[in-house]
Amino acid sequence: MANTGDLSEEERLAAEWAALAEEGTDEVEDVTGGGSTRVLNQDEIDSLLGFDQEGGGDGDNSGIMALVNSALVNYERLPMLEIVFDRLVRMMSTSLRNFTSDNVEVSLDQISSVRFGDYLNSIPLPAMLSVFKAEEWDNYGLMVVDSALIYSIVDVLLGGRRGTAAMRIEGRPYTTIERNLVERMVHVVLSDLSAAFDPLSPVTFRFDRLETNPRFATIARPANAAVLVKLRIDMEDRGGRLELMIPYATLEPVRELLLQMFMGEKFGRDSIWETHLATELLVTDVDMRAVLDEMTLPLYDVLQWKVGSRIILNTTADAPIELRCGDVSMFEGKMGRKGGQIAVRIDKDLYRQDLPR
Repeated sequence: MANTGDLSEEERLAAEWAALAEEGTDEVEDVTGGGSTRVLNQDEIDSLLGFDQEGGGDGDNSGIMALVNSALVNYERLPMLEIVFDRLVRMMSTSLRNFTSDNVEVSLDQISSVRFGDYLNSIPLPAMLSVFKAEEWDNYGLMVVDSALIYSIVDVLLGGRRGTAAMRIEGRPYTTIERNLVERMVHVVLSDLSAAFDPLSPVTFRFDRLETNPRFATIARPANAAVLVKLRIDMEDRGGRLELMIPYATLEPVRELLLQMFMGEKFGRDSIWETHLATELLVTDVDMRAVLDEMTLPLYDVLQWKVGSRIILNTTADAPIELRCGDVSMFEGKMGRKGGQIAVRIDKDLYRQDLPR
């Protein structure tokens, strides 16, 4: 091999490619064109896919795998949705106090965007997953009640004493009584959720079914984005978490309303400015032309025109005259004379006749 220290950059690269082509172990016959293609070794494949050199796959999470398995969901912020859930928290505090006859405090922990599949895999079990349907939007949402809140609600509704933690018996399925009591609470929350959306867009959230296996609560594709709302419900020394998961596809019918910064925003429409603009347009000066006749001539004839040339119009004194504003035909009338000046009497409104009815 030649000494690469005295070669230019192009020659050095050519020499390296020639050396690679000579290595029989790193090439394979190309069945399509008869050439050769370099085969990547395992370390190069791992580096491209984002795995660490030790093969654990827990490196810096770069490369193709970071793009494929990315759980980060960046979606536009919906300001009005935050106001809706603030209203829900206030309404739930009152309704759950009436429902449990106990001192209930509801707090909003977090509003975030997640992928549906990632959230479904992260639900801590055991839990109850309530599927509900937004009737007017014709789509579904998910409400998850964790184990702590289930036992707390059952304990409160069945007369458990205050100051004692709810008894938990893990590893067994929920009984019919527990499911019915939690379902009653879900109906209360869905009623409040409907009332919270009412000022924005009337919608009815209807309870559909109650599941304990996340596989049976699939309401969207795993890659679909969704809004996740985490609520904390405290009943003195008892309580738990309740989470609402609403896919963005469900919120699509009211997306424009949820983008508002405040209730009643008109996205740039200003009635005062519209009135002012309409008033000024009515006093705007426009140019109006009376067209006696039109004809089409070759460019050669036009170029032959000079001072004194005559143009013969194919019109008579009784022929209709068009009044135009720019390129728009506005009126049609007859030409005459009034007070020593040429005038046009309007006989037909051409503009309003062309408007769609």
